[in-house]
Amino acid sequence: MFSGSMVALATPMYADGSLDWDSLHNLVEWHIEQGTRALVAVGTTGESATLDVNEHVEVIRRVVDQVAGRIPVIAGTGANSTTEAIELTENAAKCGADACLLVTPYYNKPTQEGLFQHFKAVAKAVAIPQILYNVPGRTAVDMLPDTVERLAPIGNIVGIKEATGDLQRARELVERLPRDFAIYSGDDATSLELMLLGGRGSISVTANVAPAAVAQMCDAALNGDAETARAIDQRIQILHKVLFVESNPIPVKWALREMGRIDSGIRLPLTPLSSCHHATVREALRSAGVL
Repeated sequence: MFSGSMVALATPMYADGSLDWDSLHNLVEWHIEQGTRALVAVGTTGESATLDVNEHVEVIRRVVDQVAGRIPVIAGTGANSTTEAIELTENAAKCGADACLLVTPYYNKPTQEGLFQHFKAVAKAVAIPQILYNVPGRTAVDMLPDTVERLAPIGNIVGIKEATGDLQRARELVERLPRDFAIYSGDDATSLELMLLGGRGSISVTANVAPAAVAQMCDAALNGDAETARAIDQRIQILHKVLFVESNPIPVKWALREMGRIDSGIRLPLTPLSSCHHATVREALRSAGVL
């Protein structure tokens, strides 16, 4: 259903933390022009944790309206409350999103049965296609392949964003899950190899600053042209590393400001990129040919 380079879109803000709608508009148009295959609005990189519900829904609505069907829009609607996840997912569906991305409930550390029941409840409540999102480094809970396999037969659960960076885990998911259940990389450094194993694409942080390169790399990998994909990926590997010198989205928002694409805003408890990393990130952008 969705494939290739799917950017985990940053949410632009002014220095005072208010949302910058003009920059969001420009980012959306830039991504479409550069070949990004889908936009993921208000995920982790979009600072979903610091937006209130009204802002969250408004970002989704504006992105959907602007895209106007040119590429898919996937809305981040995960929460650690099942009721809240259902509410956000219902709102995304009303806004016209093509699918929703739901992170595993964070902080409260549910059991595997709790994870199963949570995602089953959201899928039952809202008919929109839904993509699971496993990122234990941020949530303190790891959704195991057994649980994903239990969820896969639910008709509107269509895939998983696997962000462990563990290629053995990715291989196991590819082998165990139905062919029509999509596996997406949530780890830029290993996204190429995951696609060569059978994954359908990458929900990418790096694509925020190098959309054309990530799109071309994903297209080559999905077309079986490993040599071309690896050559492109080698040029941007430095970004995969440097954009995580501090917690995402701190470095990528600083990079986008350095590129002149957004203002400096980021919301507490996140803070602007530490000055000791400025030269490193700037040099990575130059090395990758995007600055």
